[in-house]
Amino acid sequence: MKTAEIRQAFLKFFESKNHQIVRSSSLVPHDDPTLLFTNAGMNQFKDCFLGAEKRPYTRATTAQKCVRAGGKHNDLENVGYTARHHTFFEMMGNFSFGDYFKQDAIAFAWEFLTSPEWLNLPVEKLLVTIYENDDEAYDIWHKQVGLPDHKIIRIGDNKGAPYASDNFWAMGDTGPCGPCTEVFYDHGEHIWGGPPGSPEEDGDRFIEIWNIVFMQFNRQSSGEMQPLPAPSVDTGMGLERISAILQGVHANYEIDLFRDLLNASAQAIGCTNEDQPSLRVVADHIRSCSFLIADGVMPSNEGRGYVLRRIIRRACRHGHKLGARGSFFHHIVAALVAEMGEAYPELKDQQAMIERVLAKEEEQFARTLEHGLQILEQDLAELKGQVIPGAVVFKLYDTYGFPVDLTGDIARERDLTLDLDGFESAMEAQRERARAASQFGIDYNELVRVDVDTDFTGYDQTTDKGQIVALLQEGNSVEQLAEGDEGVIVLDRTPFYAESGGQVGDSGIIGLNGHRFEVKDTTAVGTATLHHGVMVEGTLTLGQMVDAVVDDRIRLATALNHSATHLLHAALRQVLGDHVQQKGSLVNSQRLRFDFSHFEALTAEELGEIETLVNSQIRANTPVTTELTDIETAKQKGAMALFGEKYGDQVRVLSMGTDHFSVELCGGTHVNRTGDIGLLHIIAESGIASGVRRLEAITGEAALRWLTEQEKRLQQAAASLKAKPEQLSERLDALQGRNRELERELEQLKAKQAANAGNALADEAIALQDDIQLLVKTVEGADGKGLRGLMDQLKQKLPNAAILLAASHDGKVNLIAGVTGQAQQFVHAGKLVNHVAEQVGGRGGGRPDMAQAGGTDPSALPDALTSVQGWVVEQMSQ
Repeated sequence: MKTAEIRQAFLKFFESKNHQIVRSSSLVPHDDPTLLFTNAGMNQFKDCFLGAEKRPYTRATTAQKCVRAGGKHNDLENVGYTARHHTFFEMMGNFSFGDYFKQDAIAFAWEFLTSPEWLNLPVEKLLVTIYENDDEAYDIWHKQVGLPDHKIIRIGDNKGAPYASDNFWAMGDTGPCGPCTEVFYDHGEHIWGGPPGSPEEDGDRFIEIWNIVFMQFNRQSSGEMQPLPAPSVDTGMGLERISAILQGVHANYEIDLFRDLLNASAQAIGCTNEDQPSLRVVADHIRSCSFLIADGVMPSNEGRGYVLRRIIRRACRHGHKLGARGSFFHHIVAALVAEMGEAYPELKDQQAMIERVLAKEEEQFARTLEHGLQILEQDLAELKGQVIPGAVVFKLYDTYGFPVDLTGDIARERDLTLDLDGFESAMEAQRERARAASQFGIDYNELVRVDVDTDFTGYDQTTDKGQIVALLQEGNSVEQLAEGDEGVIVLDRTPFYAESGGQVGDSGIIGLNGHRFEVKDTTAVGTATLHHGVMVEGTLTLGQMVDAVVDDRIRLATALNHSATHLLHAALRQVLGDHVQQKGSLVNSQRLRFDFSHFEALTAEELGEIETLVNSQIRANTPVTTELTDIETAKQKGAMALFGEKYGDQVRVLSMGTDHFSVELCGGTHVNRTGDIGLLHIIAESGIASGVRRLEAITGEAALRWLTEQEKRLQQAAASLKAKPEQLSERLDALQGRNRELERELEQLKAKQAANAGNALADEAIALQDDIQLLVKTVEGADGKGLRGLMDQLKQKLPNAAILLAASHDGKVNLIAGVTGQAQQFVHAGKLVNHVAEQVGGRGGGRPDMAQAGGTDPSALPDALTSVQGWVVEQMSQ
């Protein structure tokens, strides 16, 4: 069956089971800022599962276009190098909204997969997994479907947390979720890999083809699993995967749809279609890029547009690797429209626009690529070791617009790795701004809109009375909250501080006569204050007067950290200079975080001076004063505005410390006197972006506990070294000196061992004609660096030879070829290594005397090495 026929058969089958065929939703989720892209068929039905939306049908089926190339669900780096990863894919699904459940869902899947009228897959090729404690699903598979026990595999919480399992599905950190059962297809013993749950499960023998999710819960941000109004079903079957099985091929890229796209890609690039990973990248990426543009995403430097730009540039990069000259990517759109335009008419409608957008991006990237490659080559020429520093990766990205994944591609080609930790540290500021702007991390359960006013009374008190003017559950207005309900209460007046200016929202209790609502967080929408929490006892009703009581302990701990942040800001400016400006902050009851502009890392001496200065102001125990005034008067007083704060006609000017040490505009809550802070201790200093540093600190009891714990650790370290604490530095210096001496001895032993290995390998060379020798060998446990060192030795010992060394590790193959003396008249090292690389799923090349390559198929390595002698002899006979 062709891919298009399978798509239609799926929809037709479920239509015959009284399912409504629903058109694929956009790749840009509407009214759901928790998602970057539509990544599953159930996205458009989330509110149906939650019970917040009612549709005229309770059964649905879709062919949903999906993208997984950013955010939590991201397959981008694997695309092109595996048989089944894609940035764009089609998910076939059937859904029940409180209609049928486990029994019918399993029966439908089994009928469609195995019935002669439909896909007719051999039963002996199928096995299933279930969530470990789902005995109901087990009984259905075993007693009703008839699968033997060994064909039903239980998978528990194998991802490090409760409900974190391959067989417990969740679309995100919050929202609908539940246990699932998956159907796997066995491609046969000739393909490496083990069944799900085994150590070899990452192999390609057993492939998941259908996932049936039993939607039973709505996960809250607290981790609580709230039962859904009605148990439902969400399934997904990857169209590309099932097409590969029905068409008798192993890789998704061999199905009819991709054969045509690969041919069109090769033609546009000007290369042959030889199953190169780079050609797969191009064929995959034309789908995601075209569909994203058709759904309104435009290339940019942030959010969805940035992901699209990354995919386009990755495709262009791989096209250039295959020899493309100039623009080529946009020429493939026509082939995609011919292949998928009937099922997705938006491709036809917007073909011209898609081509224009891609062509423009290609032109822009060509300039970026040329400049970035020049800079990268300069840095690589000076590189010591096998790791490209994070600072270099960030410079290419931040200054020259060179995507990090392209730097990673180039690194892999040269057997190098990236310092991704260093890069991520440098990127943190940009990433935080992107998250703040896009709000893709918002809790789905807290998306509310309220059009009322709340009077904040919490500067002078932590308790007050207020009237309930709005009650909300999952964003919807309700008349009351009953015991166990999670929701939002809005009062006409409240002492609860709403999250703002870096300070987190208050927590506490809202209640009346034994009816209690636990406030877990407080936020603001417009002029309304939203108290988020759960009814722990009784009920509360719209219009009631209630008591609002803030948690004093958490409020005070937060106030300590917030006031200390102001002192810290002033101390930074005094020690480092007036160029220091606040770039962000986070203040809660545990610690404070302060981001500021500065051009270099702070020294230990500077950190000590800043900490001493702040603590001297704390010990001075001066009053903290506030004054309401207009913004111009505040500026004349020298007040600085805090990051993220909004200012109206009247502003609060906060002063603290001796001689007006700190004067700032701030709407947060604070201590009465600086001495209330007790103590400040800086626990971390780091860089988060170019010219932006971050300090983290603790105050009060938390600081005292930290210092006590550090003293305890110091005593334990001293005891383990049989020294006094004041002797630790001297004792550690001695240990480090001894370690360096032992490392030198170890390097000398390794050098001798390598030399002996070279001698032994050289003795295994075989003689060919004209006194030329051939050595082909697998070197166990060697990495790229080890192979190069061994090759250098062998080239000295074999003056007229062709040498091919190979090593495999973690599913990857490293190859190196060397040709010496008279052998160079017949054999080119680059062609030799490429001869082997092409057989193990890779490609390589290099100089006539030395060349390297890699591959992705270790199982093909023995046969590839066996073929070398015949290939060399053939070269010599030409």
